[in-house]
Amino acid sequence: MRRALDALYGLCGVLAALALLGIFLVMMAQMILRQFAIQFPGATDLTGYLCVMVGFLGLAWTFRKGELIRVGLLVENLPPPKRRVMEIFALTIAAVMVAYITWWSWHDAMFSLEIEEVAQGSVAYPLWMPKLAIPIGAGVLLVAILDEWVTVIRGQKPGYARAAEARAAAHDYTA
Repeated sequence: MRRALDALYGLCGVLAALALLGIFLVMMAQMILRQFAIQFPGATDLTGYLCVMVGFLGLAWTFRKGELIRVGLLVENLPPPKRRVMEIFALTIAAVMVAYITWWSWHDAMFSLEIEEVAQGSVAYPLWMPKLAIPIGAGVLLVAILDEWVTVIRGQKPGYARAAEARAAAHDYTA
């Protein structure tokens, strides 16, 4: 199960990286085409959709690696039993919030598909496709949060804390 979950988080990270590469390629194409006075129709919209993909598809991988911004000042200074309770509380609140986002963003994407909503830009992109990145990314983040919640419930240290400790032990302060 651990390998499957890590593979899922890694796949989302790779997809986010590919979307970032897509942004680069669209911008380079725009720059090159501009030299020949050629327009790249819908490039601005496409770049925006790819930004959404980068942001949401990268969430779970980033969370598991301990790279998301979190306020650890209070939690890290608590004694272990209280810290565990606080971690469970924080992960529970995060799970509820992300589940809410996943639920409503899924319904929004499906509504866009149902009414055949398209972008208002120069290219009529169907909007359900870029909107689908939000519930997929948030859904995988929800799985990652619940994964960590179970880890903490079992009395183990969460993966994001282990990753942060490993970076600190290696004197890697780039994060």
